[in-house]
Amino acid sequence: MTTTIPLTPAALSPEDVVAVARHGAHVSISAESAAAMRESRQVIDDLAHDTRPHYGVSTGFGALATKQIPSELRAQLQRSLIRSHAASSGAEVDREIVRGLMLNRLHTMATGRTGVRPEVAEAYAAVLNAGITPVVGEYGSLGCSGDLAPLSHCALAVMGEGKVRTANGELVDAADALAAAGITPVVLAEKEGLALINGTDGMLGMLLLAASDLHRLVSTADLAAAMSVEGLLGTDSVFAEDLHALRPQPGQLASAANMRAVLTGSPLIQAQKDGAHAFTRVQDAYSLRCAPQVHGAVRATLDHAESVAGYELASAVDNPVVTTDGRVESNGNFHGAPVGYVLDFLAIATADLASISERRTDRFLDKARSHGLNAFLADDPGVDSGHMIAQYTQAGIVSELKRLANPASVDSIPSSAMQEDHVSMGWAAGLKLRRSVDGLTRVLAIELLTSARALDMRDGGLASSQSSPVITAVRAAIREVVEGPGTDRYLAPEIEAVRRLVDDGTLLAAANSAAASPLI
Repeated sequence: MTTTIPLTPAALSPEDVVAVARHGAHVSISAESAAAMRESRQVIDDLAHDTRPHYGVSTGFGALATKQIPSELRAQLQRSLIRSHAASSGAEVDREIVRGLMLNRLHTMATGRTGVRPEVAEAYAAVLNAGITPVVGEYGSLGCSGDLAPLSHCALAVMGEGKVRTANGELVDAADALAAAGITPVVLAEKEGLALINGTDGMLGMLLLAASDLHRLVSTADLAAAMSVEGLLGTDSVFAEDLHALRPQPGQLASAANMRAVLTGSPLIQAQKDGAHAFTRVQDAYSLRCAPQVHGAVRATLDHAESVAGYELASAVDNPVVTTDGRVESNGNFHGAPVGYVLDFLAIATADLASISERRTDRFLDKARSHGLNAFLADDPGVDSGHMIAQYTQAGIVSELKRLANPASVDSIPSSAMQEDHVSMGWAAGLKLRRSVDGLTRVLAIELLTSARALDMRDGGLASSQSSPVITAVRAAIREVVEGPGTDRYLAPEIEAVRRLVDDGTLLAAANSAAASPLI
């Protein structure tokens, strides 16, 4: 049964946005929102007959705001705005980006602060519920005055123009898709075109989707790091709770707790504390010993980014906006700087999380540092190459993630005849963060694949596992899709198989099934 999320003037939750954007949940317009929209619409209707110019109601837009538009041309003004601003180019962005974009704009309408009629909001809800997705190119938003081009493509589709994809992915004319779904195209009235394109909706949606992914990935990174510590015969003593209490960074404490939970009950770790295999190294390398500190900093960055997203979800971003006391005021709330900054900040954190993962993987492959494993984890080094090139793949991804960590938000470029002379580039920051998150997923998958192979080579495989219960469960999940060590095989499908296990949460679920309490 499809979930339906009611839209009210109150803030959406991040989970609501992910449910609609990624999982196809439906939406409905509450009676409270419909009443608020009717009230603010009356304010706009009253201004439409005023002899004084009002931006977006009776004037042009941007640098053309000084031109007064006669009443008989104002419907054309709104159509022309949407048509001219639907100017994106490049590859289509993902369906979930467009759905998140539309939902966030629809929620701003539902606050009753935009002056949009309820029937416009109902049309947006109907398009979302029908699974119709306007086609939006990757280029076109500067992240200021709203995600103008992407939002314009959505408004164009609701007008019955442009191209869309149906629920099954077929590319069709918007008019045909609306007709098939029984949706009447909208004819925009004063200000409505402007209200449909003046928001940070696309970059906000990408931030929320990335945050959802990164929660899973940072816990997966804790799991991977712990498996690497075990596989490299390291020590868990540096993850002791009292040591981390001396530097009570919340993210660090959480990651250290995860790593302790994963390593609890490990015979391989216990063997480093006593007997013939007692731990003799003074300290493990930073990539092992400092994993909680680095992973914890990623968690802190994610917390900060989500606090910004929370404020944005509670916002009614439009220009001009209808205030609660009935004024219509121009403002700059559409500027994407707050969201753009944290999108860039997360790209930095993502790159570093991948970088430390690659360093752990590399230690397994170097005979001088792997503590008794074959060179490159090869079955017969020289004849076989083992995971040599898997690490090359990691290195290539990490190198790209470092380039993607270069912030978009510092690269303002002026537009609209210098009226819009400082922009956020938040849309671009969101797109590159999505690529970064994908790269991190692949890097962690290779570390997990490599550590599972190393552990099999240490103890002979699952039947004689010397891993902790949690790591044994994760190794078993990996062995469901990838064979154990042997002579060289076609490696790319194995990397992809484990990437899917990371992406869909299977490996975290396997860990949690064996852990005393779920990983944080």
